[in-house]
Amino acid sequence: MRSGWRIAVFLIIVIAFSQALPGLVFATEETAARAAIKEWRILWSETRGVPDSVPAHRDDWLATSAGGSTPSKPHAKASAWIQMKIPEISSASPGILIDKLHGQQVAVYADHEKIYESTRTYNYELNYILLPLHQDLLGKDLYIWLETARDHVTMEGKILVGNYHDLLNQFVKSNLVDIILGSAFIFIALVMLICAVFLNRKYLITVLALSFIILSVGILVFTYSPFLYTIFAEYGNLYTQLYDISLFILLPSFSLFFEKIFGPGWRGVLRKLRRFQVFYSLFCGLFLIFNQWASNQWFDLYYFFSVQVLGFVMIVQFVLLVGSSMYYAIKGNKDAVIFNVGFAVFAIVGLGELLQFFLTRGSYNLFLWKWGIVSFIIALIVILGRHFAKNHEQMLQYSKELEMFNNELQRSEKMEIISELAASVAHEVRNPLQVTRGFLQLLTGKAQSTEREYLDLALVELDRASGIITDFLTFAKPEFGKDTVLRISEEFKHIEGILGPLAHLQGGRITVDIPEDITIRGNSSKFKQAFINIVKNSIEALGDEGLVHIRCYRQQGQVFIHVVDNGEGMGPDVLARLGEPYFSNKTKGTGLGLMVTFRIIEAMGGDIYFTSKQGVGTDAVITLPAACE
Repeated sequence: MRSGWRIAVFLIIVIAFSQALPGLVFATEETAARAAIKEWRILWSETRGVPDSVPAHRDDWLATSAGGSTPSKPHAKASAWIQMKIPEISSASPGILIDKLHGQQVAVYADHEKIYESTRTYNYELNYILLPLHQDLLGKDLYIWLETARDHVTMEGKILVGNYHDLLNQFVKSNLVDIILGSAFIFIALVMLICAVFLNRKYLITVLALSFIILSVGILVFTYSPFLYTIFAEYGNLYTQLYDISLFILLPSFSLFFEKIFGPGWRGVLRKLRRFQVFYSLFCGLFLIFNQWASNQWFDLYYFFSVQVLGFVMIVQFVLLVGSSMYYAIKGNKDAVIFNVGFAVFAIVGLGELLQFFLTRGSYNLFLWKWGIVSFIIALIVILGRHFAKNHEQMLQYSKELEMFNNELQRSEKMEIISELAASVAHEVRNPLQVTRGFLQLLTGKAQSTEREYLDLALVELDRASGIITDFLTFAKPEFGKDTVLRISEEFKHIEGILGPLAHLQGGRITVDIPEDITIRGNSSKFKQAFINIVKNSIEALGDEGLVHIRCYRQQGQVFIHVVDNGEGMGPDVLARLGEPYFSNKTKGTGLGLMVTFRIIEAMGGDIYFTSKQGVGTDAVITLPAACE
C-alpha cells in the first residue's frame, strides 16, 4: 500500500513540475523581441509532390486570419499554399516558429527560395517548424505549401518571428511536458516489471497488467509528442509504429487488470471483452507488420482497422467498464469508488476527444487525453496498493488462525494421550486403594485412641487419593448419562448453597443474577461439578470483603455465563497455561479440577476462556448451546 502511494506522489510531483514549465515559457515570451503573424492568404492547389517554386501572381488567394474561419478545401484539390509577410524585428539571429501546422508533406519558401521540406510516409500530420532566417528575408513574403487529407487547412498554434535561440528554448520547454510525463510512466512501469519477478503467481498477473498499462501509456505520451518528430524526424515511422503497438497492448491489459481486481463481470462479459481485445490487438499487430512489409500500400485499410474500428472498440470498453465499476461501487466496493473517480475523469476526457476526432473526420488534435489518463493511472496504482494491503491483512489473519488451529491440535493430542493414560492408571490404582481402606477401617475399630488418630489421618489421605483418581476418570472420559433440560438459575441455587459457606469463611460473598427462562441441555451432576470447580477457584482467590458475581444471558442461540471475582487475578503467563495438564498456581493443587472443567464444558459443546488482571480480578466466560425452544 505504501509503495502505491509513493508512486502516486511521484506522479503528482512530475505533473506539478510539468505544469510549472509554461510559466517559464511565458517569461521567455515577455522578455524576447518578437512579433506574431496573424494574417495570411490561402491558395488551393492540385499539386501532390513538393513543388520547386512558389506559384505565380494570381487573384484567387483567400484572405484569412488567426482565430477566423478557415475556408474548406475544394474536393478536387490535394494541397494548399499559405502566403504571409515576415515582420521586421530587431534581432541579430532571427528565426520563425510555425506552431501546430497539419500536413503530410510540407515545404517552406522565403523570398521564392525553398528553405525547408518535410515528406512523411507515416500517419502523423502535426508539424512544428523552427527555422533560422537571414536578416535580408525580414519584411519579405513567406510561402508554405502543404499536402493534407483534411477538409481544411489547420493552423492551431501561433506563427512567431523572433530571436532564433529564444524560439528554440520556447519550443523545447513547451514540449518537455510530454517527454517528462512519458518518461516517468516508462520508468515506473520498468521498475514494476522488475519487481514483478519476485512476486508469487497470485499477484503476478495483476502487477504485470498494470505495468503494461503504465508502460503503454508512457510510450503513447512519449511518441505522440511533436518534439520527437521535429528534432529526430528521421525516426518518425518508428514512433508511429510504437504508438500503435502501445495502443494494441493497452486495451487488453486494461481489461485484464479490471477483471483481476473486480471479477469477470455479469455472465463473464468482461472476460469475453478481454479475449476479443487480445485477438483484435494481435490482428492489428500482424496487419501493421504486413503493411510495413508491403511498403505502406495497405495504409487506408490498416487505418480503418487500427483507428476507426479500434476507436469504436475503445468506446464500448469504456462504457462496459464504467457501468461495471458503478455497479460494484453501489454495492459498497471501495476499490470501485476509487476506480470510478479516476476512470470517470479519463473516460469523459477520452470520449469527448474521440467524438471530437470522429466528428471532425480526423482534423482534431488529441491532447487532453494524457491528463485524464494521469488521474486514472494514479487511481489504478492506489487500487493495486489497497489490493496488496488487503491480501497482506488476509495472510496475517490466516496465519493467526493457522497458529490457533495448530495450538488446538497439539492440545487435543496431549489431552488424548493423557486421557488414555489416566484411564488405565485410575482403574489399576483404585482397587488396591479400596482394599487398603477396608483393612484400615477394620484396624480402626480395634486400635487404641492414640493409634486411631493416625489411622483416621491415613483414611483421609486415602479418600483424597480416591478423589484424585475420580477426577482422572472424569477427565479421561466424562460420562454424562442422560441429558435433560437444565434451568441455569436452579442449578446455580444449588451451587450457591454448597459454596456460600466457603465464601463466608474467606470473608467474601456470592451474588447471582440469572434470568429464570434460560435453559441448556446437559447432565446436572456434571454441570455442577464443572461450575463448582470454577466458583471454588474464584473464592480461593478472594481477599477480605471479596465478591464472586455470577451472571448469565442468552444471545444468538448461545448461553453466556460469567463468573467474575475481584480477587488477586492472574498474569498473562498463568492465563496462557490454564487448562494444561497438571498445571496449577496453588501450592497443593494438581490442576485436575480445571482440567475436568474444561473437559466437561467441551463435551457439552461449549467453550471457556478467562480474562484477568493482577490485583483487579478474573472473569471466566463460559458459552454453551441454548436448549431448543
